[in-house]
Amino acid sequence: MAAEMAFELALQQLLERVMPDYQSLTECRQLTAGASQETYRITYQSEQGEVCMALRRAQPTAATDSTVGGISLESEARLFELAVMHDIPSPQVIYLLTPSDQLGSGFLMNWLEGETLGHRINRSQELDDVRPQLARQCGEILGKIHQIDWQAQALDKMLERITTEDLVNDTWQRYRDLNVPVPMIDFTWRWLLQNLPIQQRTTLVHSDFRNGNLIVNPQGIHAVLDWELAHIGDPIQDLGWLCVNSWRFGNRDAEVGGFGQAEELFAGYKSVTGIDVDPNDFTFWQVFGSFWWSITTLAMANTWRTGEAPSLERPVIGRRSSEAQMDCVNLIIPGSFEVPQEQALDQGTQLPMPAELLSGVAGFLKNDVSSQLDSHAGFLAKVAANSLTIARRELQYGSTLTTAEEKRLRSLLGSDEIFDACIDQLRWLLVERLRQGLSLHTEGLVEHLRYTVAGQLFIDQPRYSALSAS
Repeated sequence: MAAEMAFELALQQLLERVMPDYQSLTECRQLTAGASQETYRITYQSEQGEVCMALRRAQPTAATDSTVGGISLESEARLFELAVMHDIPSPQVIYLLTPSDQLGSGFLMNWLEGETLGHRINRSQELDDVRPQLARQCGEILGKIHQIDWQAQALDKMLERITTEDLVNDTWQRYRDLNVPVPMIDFTWRWLLQNLPIQQRTTLVHSDFRNGNLIVNPQGIHAVLDWELAHIGDPIQDLGWLCVNSWRFGNRDAEVGGFGQAEELFAGYKSVTGIDVDPNDFTFWQVFGSFWWSITTLAMANTWRTGEAPSLERPVIGRRSSEAQMDCVNLIIPGSFEVPQEQALDQGTQLPMPAELLSGVAGFLKNDVSSQLDSHAGFLAKVAANSLTIARRELQYGSTLTTAEEKRLRSLLGSDEIFDACIDQLRWLLVERLRQGLSLHTEGLVEHLRYTVAGQLFIDQPRYSALSAS
């Protein structure tokens, strides 16, 4: 509470200094959307009426160098300014925070009305008329981003320039540092290195251009947000990331963000750049996007485990890794798989059984508690309910799935050294063999990976669209 009061007082003092028409603070509300940085809607009273702004700042637990994700908030503010200069829909930066403001690193920008939540962009009746135009608009905007002269703007002095191979290996190293055995991630890393595209151009890359980082209104895309992962590299990365299944919000058949088709995206891109997108390069970057997200979700969960980021959302995000892994499965090793049939809760001889307890508490949090709280706390109550539901499915199905996985691993590995090995040791052994060059065409390997990832996803999120793709 004391920290919140100090934050609000510092904000009021800042507005008094930098906004000539400021009279009083009406609202300071943290938005629930956006996990890597804090974004607030700020409303103050002026002589002309209410004025809305957005405050974007590093989380208080973030490092003191103001870096969140890939670049500093100062650099991100610079990219917002460049976007406005190049006719890319964007909010305008009003003020860059300084240490004397006592608000951390960040900036104020004007507030733009529109929808940012991906599932609403895909389903809102208010956007029905403009939705068919969004994929082409995305292509046009990405074309403008990629035509910014990064050398003339000296962007290489504040952004990393990275080759595709280094990006793949650096991402994989982040996974290695977590010290967890996830064979599908190692398999995908090997596949990516064997299928590297021949990079035709080097441009500014937004690197997080997707449904959920756009403001959309009935006229179309009103703003592009969240530049914190920007770098200099292969521009096709942006097109592939936009089309990753994670950002289609259940509308799997609409490849571009859940609202359009790749042909429309490519047409918009060509209208600005004159360049045809190579479909193989595009697929590569879709695979990389899911690979990157499968690792990033695990890394976010690890920040919770270590205490670096105590948010309840982080461990649940970690369970989304299986979603991205399943997307990799469907892109590079598609085929059939089986998952358990949904079962009623086992009532057993205890009254109640552990799974029933978890189910009851989850329902209470989701249906009763969340509606009694403010929006952010209510969201976290639903996250807590989801955590308990995952734990309940683990109790119901985990043992059966693990037994089947162990049987496949023993058949696949076929070595005396596995006689007394437990399931984790078997997973590590497969990981090490993949890292040492095990052929990706080894008999039984892709089937094992497909079944294992599908089983884990069935526990983590059985309604995720990739699970019904085969």
